[in-house]
Amino acid sequence: MTRVVSIYLPDLPTDRIRRADPSIPPEQAIAVIARSGSKRWVSAADAAARKAGVHVGMPAAKAQALFRGLMLVDADPAMDAAALERITLWALTLYSPIVAVDGIDGIVMDTEGADHLQGGELPMVTKIANQFLAKRLTPRVAIADTWGAAHACARAITGETVIVPSGETVRAVEQLPISLLRLPGKVVSDLRTLGFQTIDELANTPRAPLTLRFGPEIGRRLDQMFGRVCEPIDPIRTAELIEVSRAFAEPIGAAETINKYVGRLVVELIEELQRRGLGVRRADLIVEKVDGTRQAIRAGTVKPVRDVVWLTKLFRDRTEKIEPGFGIEKLTLVAVMAEPLEEHQKSSSLVEDEVTDVTPLIDIYGNRGQRVYRVAPVASDVPERSVQRIGAAADPVEVTWVSHWRRPVRLLAHPELIEAIALLPDRPPVSITWRGKRRKVKRADGPERIFGEWWTRGSEFDAVRDYFLIEDESGERFWIFRSGDGIDAATGSHKWFLHGIFA
Repeated sequence: MTRVVSIYLPDLPTDRIRRADPSIPPEQAIAVIARSGSKRWVSAADAAARKAGVHVGMPAAKAQALFRGLMLVDADPAMDAAALERITLWALTLYSPIVAVDGIDGIVMDTEGADHLQGGELPMVTKIANQFLAKRLTPRVAIADTWGAAHACARAITGETVIVPSGETVRAVEQLPISLLRLPGKVVSDLRTLGFQTIDELANTPRAPLTLRFGPEIGRRLDQMFGRVCEPIDPIRTAELIEVSRAFAEPIGAAETINKYVGRLVVELIEELQRRGLGVRRADLIVEKVDGTRQAIRAGTVKPVRDVVWLTKLFRDRTEKIEPGFGIEKLTLVAVMAEPLEEHQKSSSLVEDEVTDVTPLIDIYGNRGQRVYRVAPVASDVPERSVQRIGAAADPVEVTWVSHWRRPVRLLAHPELIEAIALLPDRPPVSITWRGKRRKVKRADGPERIFGEWWTRGSEFDAVRDYFLIEDESGERFWIFRSGDGIDAATGSHKWFLHGIFA
């Protein structure tokens, strides 16, 4: 079943200003001022300004008088629209093949076939919110059965995310204001004059009088919100995106026919990429059906490719998920991510041993939603900071781990608190209790002292960890440490933690 995600960016103008000028302090309140003749009013205000009482529609002079330290910036709708388009294109490469701009302050996307790549709906919306926050953008993310419901819920929530369970659209939107129905402002104003406040009141009113007075728009928006009428999302497209398409005079639906035309589109796309010296990293197949709905399939590769056979296989492995319904009237293949790709002479077995290329296997796992990566060293003495995840086909990292002490084969994501009996300050524990199980220590090696990185974090100026390699009665070996030097409380809490497991 199709699910729709709406991403509302309430502070887009002020977020854009902060991103353009990183020197602006986080605590600085910002208000965006719009002009109409001699009138000047607040068209947008960030959280700090709203906390001080500034709100949209307030005269600029009053806002400035209300908050003396307020930073006023002239509105630039063209820049805001361009920023929203860039953000939408970024979301297109990350989340779903069907992504579009939603008004002047939002993004909408169809997640059918894409949520499994993110681990499900809850991890997906959480990840979206966190990634937008990392980009210094303030998001409100909602997922629902329809575009209208997701749009309304994203603008009604006070938190960062909301998930409307499938089939519960009515319960989720019935008490929301009619302004969230995406109706023209004049229509909303007239409806309020007549006494309508919530969507539920409007939905339970006979349709004929409303249509006679306001036209069919109210009924259309209600039907779209409740899923009675299809509302397809027209994916964003720019001149930079390379795409090829095939329209059909007679709708198609047989799997063999779909695969045949997919293969032809792949050939056309590769030819265009070759002319531009590019290779595809991520491609989307958009299926447009007779009933106006769209379905999409995404295929990605770990490195740029122009291999017709391989790209065709990646799509044909997933075309069985296409539901043609009453028939397909158009297929479009889009290279949403393309990178420069130069021709290289393949190695010859007469000269040197040919290296086995494992990237096809990585592509298969990646398109199934599996996370494939390599671990690489980082120049850091702190164990949890000395490892990073890199792309499975990334170039080799020159940095290597430098240590005279052995390291565990498994490092826990976070050190786990344990109970330990030990003599301070330098003796290893004689027993530990981890996850409710007591283990008697038979052998131990250490301590290895690791100091905090005071040049990275001031709070680690005195921090110390003493690590021990221990072995219990059953032969299991663990990497544990004591926080602190065992004498000075400023160096740590003197609690014990388990940080890794040896083979």
